Amino acid sequence: MADKLSAVKGMNDILPPESARWEALEDKVRDLMGRYAYRMIRTPVVEPTQLFVRGTGQTTDIVEKEMYSFEDRLNGEQLTLRPENTPGVVRAAIEHNLTYDGGKRLYYMGPMFRHERPQRGRYRQFYQLGAEVLGHPGSEVDAELMLLAHQLFTELGLKDVRVEMNSLGVSAERQAHRAALVAYFEQHKDILDADAQRRLHTNPLRILDTKNPAMQQMVTAAPQLLAYLGEASLKHLDTVKALLDACGVRWSINPRLVRGLDYYSHTVFEFITDQLGAQGTLCGGGRYDGLFEILGGKPTPAVGWGMGLERVLELLKEQGAAVDAGAPDVYAVVPDATALPQAMRALQALRAAGVSAQMHAGGADGFGSMKSQFKKADASGARHALIFGADELAAGEVTVKALRDGQGAQQRRPLAGVADWAGSLRA
Repeated sequence: MADKLSAVKGMNDILPPESARWEALEDKVRDLMGRYAYRMIRTPVVEPTQLFVRGTGQTTDIVEKEMYSFEDRLNGEQLTLRPENTPGVVRAAIEHNLTYDGGKRLYYMGPMFRHERPQRGRYRQFYQLGAEVLGHPGSEVDAELMLLAHQLFTELGLKDVRVEMNSLGVSAERQAHRAALVAYFEQHKDILDADAQRRLHTNPLRILDTKNPAMQQMVTAAPQLLAYLGEASLKHLDTVKALLDACGVRWSINPRLVRGLDYYSHTVFEFITDQLGAQGTLCGGGRYDGLFEILGGKPTPAVGWGMGLERVLELLKEQGAAVDAGAPDVYAVVPDATALPQAMRALQALRAAGVSAQMHAGGADGFGSMKSQFKKADASGARHALIFGADELAAGEVTVKALRDGQGAQQRRPLAGVADWAGSLRA
């Protein structure tokens, strides 16, 4: 007997009925993106490794420790399973000259890959929703993207998700802050842990994001980037604040919210919950006006966010939010094989009319008793059972029996013109 094979650790199968929760979330996403006039983009799961070295950052944990990279045995090309998708979107926009006729609003959903220790809300293959606006420099699109994420959480029924934001200003302002930050950290070098020591001269902003309790007091007192912002950068941030206020979205400024790469500028933000422990960041984003040039394109303003779908679904479960389980509208009870032609013809007509229909499948010994079929009909979650009995079929009819509302009530319906009464099965 062959050895049993299992999925790679941290890469999970998503099976029914859990997959129905994913489908319900994805349907809401597609509907909402359409209302905001965002169009889907699909990029490859495998990209050149250099795309992420340049686009995610040589000194980030993702590039240093977490990427699944390999050499293509056919041609020696260095490739990587995408750990995030913003660099891929920008690469595609440059390659296909996507913004030649104006800005674009885009979104994507799909798997990302990072080699890290699997834990709740953090997996080696995880699914991310992202929204990106390319070619628009205005602060109004920063606010629009935040409103888009906020609206999704609202429509999902999620509670106690807070919005934190900050401004990274422009390059000259960041450089002045960086110099002050390095000088400050050097004065407290004896407190810095090994990670902070390593990042001191390569990526000092990342030190502000430390989770080390021994460093918290020192980091809290570090120079804040907001103090180095000029008039234009402050105006950009104030406009975002005002637009969120106008739409009734509560926010707070977190001066320690940073991105450690130079191509980020102006607005950065996160949507956070306290109900998922260490994995409480549901959505993170910001403006990355310098990324196009780093990846070989023309200067192009851009802003976007990424959202972990596993974390959103976990929070939905934690808060007990109702999610469609994906049950069929009807379950067809078929006494014996002689009923199959008429039953299947009727079910095809119902499906064509938009009714979700599941037919009982027989086994080696036939279709089983009516009692066993009704048990399976009830277990399916269907709202109605359709009974294709000999008496019904002789009269050109089918019995419709309620399994949920008005449980047990039944009536006969004509098989001819099934579409005429299909709507009542979904109501």
